[in-house]
Amino acid sequence: MTSIQMPQLGETIIEGTILKWLKAEGETVERDEPLFEISTDKVDTEVPSPVAGTVTKILVGEGETVPVGTELAEVSTGDGAGEAAAAAPADVPAVVTASNAAPAAAPASSEPTTPATTPQAPAAPPAPTDRGPRSQILSPLVRKLAQEHGLDLSSIAGTGAGGRITKADVMQAVSSGAGAAAPAPGPSSAAPAQAPAPTPAPAAPVAAPPSVGAAATGDVTTAPLSHIRKAIATHMLASVNETARAWTMVEVNVEHLVRLRQDVKDAFLATHGVKLTYLPFAVRATVDALNAYPHVNSRIEGESVVTPRAVHMGIAVSYDAGLIVPVVRNADAMNSVGIARAIADLAARARAHQLKPDEVQGATFTITNPGPYGSLLSVPIINQPNVGILSLDGIQRRPVVIEGDAIAVRSMVYISMSWDHRLIDGEIATRFLARVKQNLEGWDFAEDLGV
Repeated sequence: MTSIQMPQLGETIIEGTILKWLKAEGETVERDEPLFEISTDKVDTEVPSPVAGTVTKILVGEGETVPVGTELAEVSTGDGAGEAAAAAPADVPAVVTASNAAPAAAPASSEPTTPATTPQAPAAPPAPTDRGPRSQILSPLVRKLAQEHGLDLSSIAGTGAGGRITKADVMQAVSSGAGAAAPAPGPSSAAPAQAPAPTPAPAAPVAAPPSVGAAATGDVTTAPLSHIRKAIATHMLASVNETARAWTMVEVNVEHLVRLRQDVKDAFLATHGVKLTYLPFAVRATVDALNAYPHVNSRIEGESVVTPRAVHMGIAVSYDAGLIVPVVRNADAMNSVGIARAIADLAARARAHQLKPDEVQGATFTITNPGPYGSLLSVPIINQPNVGILSLDGIQRRPVVIEGDAIAVRSMVYISMSWDHRLIDGEIATRFLARVKQNLEGWDFAEDLGV
């Protein structure tokens, strides 16, 4: 028998939320086959099984947040192979630890993959407490939904692992009109989507919820914050509260970059397999400016200034769960082609929820790129512990004054930077942005692209 815990997926990860079990009790799993999905405050990821065998018991239900090292499940290997795997050092230890997530539990799945009852319970228990101390753990979402609908949680039998009351249990009680005054019907044999039973005078008619995880009240729908949104909120509030944020902007003529990209984008895609955007140009120009003004690439630790020798560029990427910042390591050692490939790879894997926790940590500076979405001018929040974040907004054709006091239509863009006044002063911030502008307007990026 092998005890499955969640692996330490990153140095700063201390807890994690079980998003979904990919195997139910009684099902077999192969070694390295995905066993469950977890969410951290950095990324969502699948965790493979370190052993082959049969899942005999699931100890932590979907939507629950537990610390690293918590036992999540038991897998029977039958031949001792699991115990050997647990003792041997491996990339994914047999004792996997729950690793990442926001401080509060994320909403549970509407379709539990764990069996309704555990093998030890042939009959419905009088109360979930018969299943042990774990049954007393209730997520904030479960308590909130029960309070909103006036349900007595002690009358609802949990179908989650270890007898826990899940969100699905609460919503079924709401749908069936049970749980308000009398004990809920026997737990797990009822179908999850059972229609309301005709009872002689229900306490109050309650409409079926519009979706699992959301509660309808009057003309509004209330849904819990996701774990990603909670993590983003915590990180952004900490930045606003702890930094002395200032802001500077420059206007850049990128006419030659627009023409260059138009000329080579098809050949670039055919040669390198990724689309050519303006972001690699901005990263290259910014990396050079960071080398010229290393304080902008620094961070504050206590009363010390830590300045890395390398530039690890954070690139803000929007995806279905919110915003994430994967890191292009050693961007100062790459040309525009290498940067374009790295950004395309990280962005694709971010949107597919395939990033590793270490790939979203360690940025020394950050660039956000709201331009493709129509933004004209942005004031981004600093991605701590960075002391600066640059925003590349939308490129627009507009009339400008050129040499000889002539007026011409050119492709122009605003590039701005939010910076921490605790470490950077206005002169450095302005010189830094002027260097970025100078690079974008004056560099021969065709040579850098090898075209």
